[in-house]
Amino acid sequence: QTVTATARDGRWLVRLKPLKAGGPFTLTVAGENNTLVVSDVLVGEVWLASGQSNMAFPLSRAANGTEAIAAAGNRRLRLFTVPRGAEDTPRTDAHGNWQESSPETAAKFSAVAWFFGRDLRKALRVPVGLIHSSVGGTPAEAWTSRAALEADPELKPIVERYAASFKNHDPEAAAARYQRALEDHKAAAAKAKGAGERPPPAPRAPSDPRRGNNRPSGLYNAMIAPLQPYAIAGAIWYQGEANSGRAAEYRKLFPAMIQNWRQAWGQCEFPFLFVQIAPNVRMTPEIREAQLLSWQKIPRTAMAVITDVGNETDIHPTQKEPVGARLALAARAIAYGEKIPYSGPVYASMKIEDDRAVLSFTHIGSGLVAKGGDLKGFTIAGEDGDFTRATALIEGDKVIVSSSAVPKPVAVRYAWAKTPDVNLFNKEGLPATPFRTDVK
Repeated sequence: QTVTATARDGRWLVRLKPLKAGGPFTLTVAGENNTLVVSDVLVGEVWLASGQSNMAFPLSRAANGTEAIAAAGNRRLRLFTVPRGAEDTPRTDAHGNWQESSPETAAKFSAVAWFFGRDLRKALRVPVGLIHSSVGGTPAEAWTSRAALEADPELKPIVERYAASFKNHDPEAAAARYQRALEDHKAAAAKAKGAGERPPPAPRAPSDPRRGNNRPSGLYNAMIAPLQPYAIAGAIWYQGEANSGRAAEYRKLFPAMIQNWRQAWGQCEFPFLFVQIAPNVRMTPEIREAQLLSWQKIPRTAMAVITDVGNETDIHPTQKEPVGARLALAARAIAYGEKIPYSGPVYASMKIEDDRAVLSFTHIGSGLVAKGGDLKGFTIAGEDGDFTRATALIEGDKVIVSSSAVPKPVAVRYAWAKTPDVNLFNKEGLPATPFRTDVK
């Protein structure tokens, strides 16, 4: 194909007609004064992988990572990592370069994204490119444009809170406090050393809140805006831990971020697939509910449930292969139209029959199963709102929940805890999402 464009302010854009997947091909760009030839170009499916630390988690640290790295060589799986940074205004360039998947490049790449790309490439049998753009410890508002935040009355307070946080920030005073803390630490460390004890941790140097990664829109400007309008098949997302304490706000913020990205790309409903937060002592059930509600209200989205691969005390579970695999299943179903089960059971409705609650589900696949024993993780309540542990049984495609202590049930909850112990799956091995019938 040959196409032309006129550059304005050093930028130009052309759109090619659909190409057959494959390669390598050669791309020639000819201007008035010079010609650039790019070789080894593949045509395939490109996905954006973003979020916070669990998306940034490298393959070298993942369970089964050693085996995966050893087998990572694949010329038809390409990797691109966006340099980390935050800006107050949108960047126009994303510096970096595409690399072939190899033991060296894959080891440092996102484990979730790499496993996702590996599985997707095998299923589709076409080249797959992965753009990794994530930063640990960051909230969703940092990945959302300022215009999108300020346009919504319910989200504008996020920007206002941030502005208020540094209104009275005094860099000189902060530096002075840090110096005093260093002196105090030096004395405490010497005292501990003399007593044969471990010295206390050193104080952290002060940071300017106006330059932090967490500031609203900062990461969007530096790590998402420069990628637009690069043609992508969709996005995978693993984030939410940094917003766990603001789950009610996340119900509005997360869908707004997805809409923001889709509009900015000019691809109104590109597939957006995300991971539900794993069980952990620091994560509330409400943040998982906010993610579930987002999935249920936003078209062409899907959620990978990982209640079975979390770590109660470590916010970074190492089992990333099942996460990538479940996202790949969702991509095959949502983006590519395969008629395959891609989710575990999802609560649909409840019917009260005498002293029993009869629950119906979608995404039951070949059927419901209690993995490893009797069904567990269900609680039930009457009109008093006091939830107690319940007996739960699978009858066909229903789950029957009851308790002798609750003769007139009105509500049921499943996996409603920070670290739930649960085992409802479908026969395809996909876990049920946590839920409550009394959603508020």
